[in-house]
Amino acid sequence: MALLETHGLTAFYRDFQALFGVDVTLDAGETLAIVGANGAGKSTLMRSISGVLINGARQILFEGRPIGALAAPQVMALGIAMVPEGRKLFPSLSVEENLLIGRYGRATKGAWSLETVYRLFPILKERRNNPGTALSGGQQQMVAIGRALMSNPRVLLCDELSLGLAPVVIRDIYAAFPAIRESGASIVVVEQDIGQAMKIADRLYCMMEGRVTLSGRPSELNRAAIHAAYFGADS
Repeated sequence: MALLETHGLTAFYRDFQALFGVDVTLDAGETLAIVGANGAGKSTLMRSISGVLINGARQILFEGRPIGALAAPQVMALGIAMVPEGRKLFPSLSVEENLLIGRYGRATKGAWSLETVYRLFPILKERRNNPGTALSGGQQQMVAIGRALMSNPRVLLCDELSLGLAPVVIRDIYAAFPAIRESGASIVVVEQDIGQAMKIADRLYCMMEGRVTLSGRPSELNRAAIHAAYFGADS
């Protein structure tokens, strides 16, 4: 049984349909990368899985349990945590207070605590009393990841981790992935950079206009096929 899967997933913003029958499967211990251009439906997929958008109950399954109709707090309590696009830190709170918020709603023991998050991102311990939004973009992203890890998730959803960050900062962010996987979390990461996605993913899904256009292991996919699935065959 897959850890997490979607079946014919559709999603709407009022009258606008954003997803059209999306099928995605995540096995325990895997890292999936979801790639695609702006407007492909990647973030909508993440919002659907995390419960920000409500869907048909059986369109999303977690360990075989229908969760598509659950709200975000219920999904988070099951062990699915989100690192949202844009970080979404609380500006009135310190770094440490932002991290501690990640524990609310899921009181479970596991690998992640303030101590282990600080070990993963040492700069956050140095800045723990600073306002979260006073940090650099890369450091804010570390806070957002650490906040999600504080819930000791089974599945970590990461939406556009590298957006707006310098290459050296992106490298430092992704260097944390092995430790996250070793803690027992499976990862789904949305990434516009195809090269970066292929480096870190066990399997890759490409989306365009709300549909999955290609999937497979990076070793099985060539650049021409990915380009066609990303931009369309005529581009």
